Amino acid sequence: MAAVALRSCRRGLSQILSNGGFAALSTKRLEGDRRHKSTVQYASRPELPKLAYRRVKGKSPGVVFLPGYGSNMNGQKAEALEEFCRSLGHSYLRFDYTGHGASEGVLAEGTIGTWKKDVLFVLDELAEGPQILVGSSIGGWLMLLAAIARPEKTAALVGISTAADHLVTAFNSLPLETRKELEEKGEWTVPTKHSEEGFYKFSMDFLREAENHCVLQSPIPVTCPVRLIHGLKDEDVPWHISMQVAERVLSPDVDVILRRHGQHRMSEKDDIKLMVYTIDDLIDKLTTLV
Repeated sequence: MAAVALRSCRRGLSQILSNGGFAALSTKRLEGDRRHKSTVQYASRPELPKLAYRRVKGKSPGVVFLPGYGSNMNGQKAEALEEFCRSLGHSYLRFDYTGHGASEGVLAEGTIGTWKKDVLFVLDELAEGPQILVGSSIGGWLMLLAAIARPEKTAALVGISTAADHLVTAFNSLPLETRKELEEKGEWTVPTKHSEEGFYKFSMDFLREAENHCVLQSPIPVTCPVRLIHGLKDEDVPWHISMQVAERVLSPDVDVILRRHGQHRMSEKDDIKLMVYTIDDLIDKLTTLV
């Protein structure tokens, strides 16, 4: 079983902090050049919705960003990663799942399996060489599924508020009577701050399909480096899910980074800096190994 290190940061980041804090790392890595922002492209798939994506070509390992449910590739974390990767000269790819953002399809018709296929298509057809997968919320669940299915394309994983199995676990944790009522109704309404409506709706079919993709009941066959960042004030996805993932992955190189004041989106300035420096440290580790 993986040895889990619970610490504020890896050795490389500790050196950065001891040498003058986050500002000590080359400022140009975060500034980027917005004039060269990537353009939206569309990937066609036989009998499947087109996927919208943005890509920056560069060195390996590349970075692929997997957004959360109902989110898209234009969030703060996704934008910051593009600037960072461009400044380093490493490849970067972000995209919208089926039914999200600029991609075709209907959100309500999507499933965990649908979006897993999207991720695998991106890895197989759009990304070149091994990738560092950065998954936010449900994107963290999908990154694990992708790493299991495509170990040769996965150089490392970085989970942000990883929501592995979360919807299934949360539903099954409801009182039996409540579950029966929802099953009769055919859908589950979940309050959220992250949509204009103030809630998400999940059908019973969605939840049943999601059960096929749960990963926390047994060891997770992922052996690459894994970094899991989670906020202790996350009101949407409990931080202990990241601890469960860390305990179950087979990788000997696993760190859990807990932010005392971090919330679910992890989109505050210091949250994004931590994410970027964690990836920077992984790139340094991976390229040194080569």
